[in-house]
Amino acid sequence: MTILDSIILGIIEGFTEFLPISSTGHLIVASEFLGINQTNVTKAYEVIIQFAAILAVFFNYRDKFHVSKIPLWTKVFIAFLPIGAIGYIFSDQIKAMFSLEIVATMFIVGGIIFLLVEKFFIPHEKTMLDDIEKISMKQTLWIGFAQVFALIPGTSRAGSTIIGALLVGLSRRASAEFSFLLAFPVMCAVTGYDLLKHYKEFTDESLITLGIGFIVSFIVAYLTIKLFLVFLEKFTFVAFGVYRILFGISLLIFFN
Repeated sequence: MTILDSIILGIIEGFTEFLPISSTGHLIVASEFLGINQTNVTKAYEVIIQFAAILAVFFNYRDKFHVSKIPLWTKVFIAFLPIGAIGYIFSDQIKAMFSLEIVATMFIVGGIIFLLVEKFFIPHEKTMLDDIEKISMKQTLWIGFAQVFALIPGTSRAGSTIIGALLVGLSRRASAEFSFLLAFPVMCAVTGYDLLKHYKEFTDESLITLGIGFIVSFIVAYLTIKLFLVFLEKFTFVAFGVYRILFGISLLIFFN
């Protein structure tokens, strides 16, 4: 992996991690186009630059990382448990599902679900919960179970949690914000696990490449979070649903 490859992947990761369009799916596709061999090091690299994006959550929501917010983080942790347990138990089976065909198919399926949710299942916006600190335990659990679907490549962690949150009555903005916070324990667990497995495989040269990708990913993710919330003040998730469908179909056509 060259420094240019690292910059490109860092931009893609930073931009897609918090949007409901599957960062992992985009990274898989980008790696194919760039001709990057999927070794243990490159796979770990892709996870580690995701952690850079997660740090952007901390800097955007510093006020939430306070002892007074323990009730909120208790709910975040409870929502994390389903994907943490299932992801650990079935880690080998999940890795075996990583293919362009599955990614493309789940892009399309996820896009259709977003369009259906926007069309039929979102109640009047004035009745939707807009404060993530007022989420009930029942809503938290449903969002946590919805996130489990993100284990299928191409589904999107952000997409799964946002759809789950919308279906239990959160507003579009609150759904996105809870998804941001829920990304923190998920990606910390994934990144920590991969670091323990692969840290010995990084050379001095690869550390430089990793560092550049890390910084790029952080900057892009930080800006994306802010712009995404501005977007949701005026628009719905329909555009993301349409994009997912078109992108998934394009992948199936191109690679077949």
